[in-house]
This record gives sequence, C-alpha cells and structure tokens, in this order.
Amino acid sequence: MRRAVFERALSAGPLTDPRATGCQSRPVSSGTMLEDLTTAASVPAPWPAGYPQGYAVVDVETTGLARDDRIISAAVYRLDARGEVEDHWYTTVNPRRDPGPVWIHGLTSDVLADAPLFEEVAEEFAARLADRVLVAHNAVFDWQMIAREYARARREAPVRQRLCTIALAKELALPLPNHKLESLAAHFGVVQQRAHHALDDARVLAEAFRPSLRAAAAGGVRLPLHECRPLTEWADRPAAQIGRQAGGAPGGGYGSYRPSSWRPSRKRPVCPHPNPGRYEDGKPLKQGMRVAFSGDTSVERELLEDRAAEAGLHVATSLSRLTSLLVTNDPDSGTSKVVKARQFGTPVVDEAAFGQLLRDVAPADE
Repeated sequence: MRRAVFERALSAGPLTDPRATGCQSRPVSSGTMLEDLTTAASVPAPWPAGYPQGYAVVDVETTGLARDDRIISAAVYRLDARGEVEDHWYTTVNPRRDPGPVWIHGLTSDVLADAPLFEEVAEEFAARLADRVLVAHNAVFDWQMIAREYARARREAPVRQRLCTIALAKELALPLPNHKLESLAAHFGVVQQRAHHALDDARVLAEAFRPSLRAAAAGGVRLPLHECRPLTEWADRPAAQIGRQAGGAPGGGYGSYRPSSWRPSRKRPVCPHPNPGRYEDGKPLKQGMRVAFSGDTSVERELLEDRAAEAGLHVATSLSRLTSLLVTNDPDSGTSKVVKARQFGTPVVDEAAFGQLLRDVAPADE
C-alpha cells in the first residue's frame, strides 16, 4: 500500500531528495524551525479573540497552472492559534499524466510512478486541513488545485477559510521588493533550502507566517480571511472521463460529491452585445458592459467570470478606459487594474455587491 509521509515532530537535517529515494514511503525530514528572536524573550501579549484557533500552512506542486492540471506533491504544517508548529506531513502524488515542468519541481515520471493516487491520500490530507484556516502564498491557487482534486475524487475539501500570506504582508505594510516567497522569507531571516519542494516551501512559509501572525496580533490587524466555497456550481463532466476513482464512494468522509463539481478548461464565447458604457451606482448592470476582476475572491475567479458571461457581460482580462466596472475585494491593493481604475475613474464594487448586481442584469439596447 502506497502511503504518504507524516511526521509528528520536527527533525533536524537536510531534506531527503525525492529523486534519490524513488518512492515517498520513506521518512522525509524538514529543516529545523528558526527561533523567533523577536518574541522569544518577551511576555506573551494578549491575543485577539477573533483570530482562528488553528492553521494549516500548505504548499502544493503541480503539473501546471491550468484548471485541469494535477497535484504531484503536497505538504502541510499544522500550527496552533499562535503559530506554533504542532506537526507536519508530506506526500508525492501520482498524477496519471506527464508531470509537467520537471526542471522546476524535480519530480519525474519515474519518481512519481510508485507514489499514491490523490484518492489514496485524500482522507489523510483532509485530516490535516480540517477545522483550520488554510494558509498559503497566493492561497487562491493552492485552494483551487486542492478543491479540484477533491472534486475529482468525489469528495469535498474540508476547508472553510483561507489566508494568503501575500495579502497579510500587504496588511502589515512589510517593506518587500516583490511578492515572491523568497522575499518574504528573507525579510524574516528564513533560509530556504530547496525552492519548489513542497515540504521545504511549506516549512519556509510556516516560519515566515509565525512572526507575521504575531505582528498582526500585536497591532490589532484584521487578518485577510476569505471564504472557501465548494465547487458545487460547475458544469457536468462524466465520471468515466475523470479516471480511476479509488476510494471515491459517495458519502465517504467529509462531504458528498456532486457530479457538477468539476470541469475541464475551455474557451469562453465572445460577448455578442455592444458596450453601453460605464456602470452607474444604483442602476442595474446592462448586457454588453465590460467587467474586469482583480485580486482574490471567495468564489473561484473563473466561475465568477462564467456567471458574468452567462448574464451577457463582456469579461475583460485587462482594464482600459472602456471598462464598465472593476470587481475587487481589495480596492487598496495597488494592482495594475486597481491603479488604472483610479486613473480612469472606473467604478469599483466588491464581490458581494457584484453577486447582487448579477441577479438583475438589464437586457442590451435593441
């Protein structure tokens, strides 16, 4: 029986190279967590009552970035309410397809041949995620990849909220040159041993998240938490096309499967309606309006875009003077779309308001 690797305690020493083992049933050790010199000698400060009770710091490596790409390795560091490490877990996953950019993640087809299928580690993975906030760097990506894998396995990922460390760094106004994990790690003096190895990336992020969390608590900073909704509104794809569903019987474990919970990549049709101009506050959206999206969303971005297209709106991938509306949950993020929206005076609404507007889209002018 192929299995994932789970460690109850942190162990010193270098990471085992998966390319040398050929199989992930052997123990894999992590680097030692750094001592937090900024807080080690201080008296514990009062902790915000509204903060989560536990976190699952996650990193996944994948065959690519598209919605039909697969997870090939995953790591989870479980932290308590104050960011202290409880345990960690790591596995490789056989994606049943080409592993993608081997030059990045180093996991070849030979290495992954004897790795477990996702269905075979889904229950253990879920146990690591359950009742915790999922923490990741660019969390929407990790969440979407995980949610799709559970949908394929006829299950539901047990994640209700996620926290992106990029968004948290912005809330803390950290002086970072960019949003890369290596920059966040360097800011806190965290040494990365092997970039794009899921276990080491998760370790590095856990080390950087701990002082970030404490700084947020000390400053009374609102944590940038986003709701994680299950993929229950996606178009059908026959189960026969999904592949072998080991251990995927309905009703098992942590949520029932809905046949409409996953779909492959496809092109969106061109909007047939002319652009009627900008959205005006207090009035309905009108078919043909150009809508752009920026930043993290509770509902998956592509699903929001599909809803907009189905309502007769034009989904724009960039923002220009012709854009009717920008949808973002973080109007102060400083993304290129947000900056341009300010320059052009483009109306801005958040995801919840956009959802309400989608309920009553006016028909295009005849």
